[in-house]
Amino acid sequence: MDSSLRQSLSIDERRAKSTAWALTFADVLTLLLTFFVLLLVMLSDAEKRLSTLIENLLDETYEEMTTGLSYDNIAVERETKGIKITITGNLFKSTSAEIDPVYFEVVHQIGQLIADSDLMNINERKEHESLLKILDQNNASLNVEIRCEGHTDDQKLPRNSEYPSNWELSAARSLNLVRLMNKHAGMPEKYFSALGYGEFRPVSDVSRITDLQEKQIARAKNRRVEIYLDAFLKNKSYTEKRIDT
Repeated sequence: MDSSLRQSLSIDERRAKSTAWALTFADVLTLLLTFFVLLLVMLSDAEKRLSTLIENLLDETYEEMTTGLSYDNIAVERETKGIKITITGNLFKSTSAEIDPVYFEVVHQIGQLIADSDLMNINERKEHESLLKILDQNNASLNVEIRCEGHTDDQKLPRNSEYPSNWELSAARSLNLVRLMNKHAGMPEKYFSALGYGEFRPVSDVSRITDLQEKQIARAKNRRVEIYLDAFLKNKSYTEKRIDT
């Protein structure tokens, strides 16, 4: 074998050796990428199954609410994240945050329905063992929030009112409703929150209505309290950390 041929083979061997590590590295990257894709698919399937189970749980609770709250001034709606209960009418005394005693029984019923629902009692009911198992496998927990939002109409408060604006009035109303629900339902306070929006989120645009009677009807619709029952997943370690602090 002449020297030029030996030199050519030597160059080829060096090239093969120099590229061998790159081929091995590429194989490792391909395997890792395949592993992560499979992991993402598995996680996605678990999340979809969890979402389906939670949606079913919300649907059941929604059916319980619509059956139990058959009042003309109470509307129950199924929303993306949960359930909305809207109370209109004279729930509160005029320009006051005090709840009319006539509605005490209604508020008690709402609080009791929420407290007795499957959504609030998944840990105590055997039919939800599969959901609890999947939650545990994914280091997740089901979190429920009961959010109360107060709304007023666009009319200004009298000068002798204890509240400087509709904003404070709506916040006080939602807070009083939360307290009364919590008292009757006996649920921990951590589930509840209260917000007030004043006249700034109306369901009817009063400014476009000219007829006086229609305007009064529209204002009555705007004077409302909305109770949101939301359910969502949270990382269990994060939830436990918040409880500890």
